[in-house]
Amino acid sequence: MSAETLQCRRCEDDKSMMEKAPFRNEIGERILAEICASCWQDWLEHQTSLINHYGLDPRDSKAREFLYEQIEKVLLGDGDGEDIDTSKQGSIEW
Repeated sequence: MSAETLQCRRCEDDKSMMEKAPFRNEIGERILAEICASCWQDWLEHQTSLINHYGLDPRDSKAREFLYEQIEKVLLGDGDGEDIDTSKQGSIEW
């Protein structure tokens, strides 16, 4: 069984798409339709860095909102997300 491919919005290559949407909402469906599995894995590594650096709790609604905003910028937007601001380690201003 071969994986379906798509032209990824992020890397602009024809690559394997994910098997299912990463979230059960509109943004998850957009990611499934526009982002390849490889770029999603790259995002997960970046997301882990954001969570660890800023001490985010993904169960917190404000933390999830911040992460969704980063997904919009990095994966579904122009690709320029927030760099990790080392002066704000352990906290983030809402």
